[in-house]
Amino acid sequence: MSQHTKSEIEEITGQNPNQCYQCGKCSAGCPIRGYMDVSPNQVVRLVQLGMLEEALKTKTIWLCAGCLTCSSRCPKEFELAKFMDGMREIALRHGVKPSEKNLVKFHKSFLRQIKYTGRAYELGLIADYKMTSFDMMSDVDLAPGMILKGKLGFLPHTVKDRKAVINIFDKSEDKK
Repeated sequence: MSQHTKSEIEEITGQNPNQCYQCGKCSAGCPIRGYMDVSPNQVVRLVQLGMLEEALKTKTIWLCAGCLTCSSRCPKEFELAKFMDGMREIALRHGVKPSEKNLVKFHKSFLRQIKYTGRAYELGLIADYKMTSFDMMSDVDLAPGMILKGKLGFLPHTVKDRKAVINIFDKSEDKK
């Protein structure tokens, strides 16, 4: 990857990776750090060192849940969740595939749910992901318990102005 990609990151996220001084508070507070191949601050460090291709190939950028725990903990107010979202976008633009084959399919399923309901709709996300990944039977045994505990609603909760959300997605897709 070239310097062009580094400027692309700043353009997409509005974040300057050099702002991060590697204190590690983001990684220490990340609720899904244990599932990542490298810590979130290490992804930023790879970018700082010009190792963009390596950063784009990490599972970490795809596993980031965007919960904003990292951003709220950062003493430099670096918005790491926004940065990770930009990294995913750049990886998609440049055709960089993550090591886990279905991470991109999950990411796209998640974005479709946001686009059409305005928020995360878990049952729709699961259905969309299962249909696109052809992984119909794994975890199927978890569904009844999740439904009984109210973790999976049958109908999506939507935002008031869904058309505005769709327009945001359409405008961002036009920029690609």
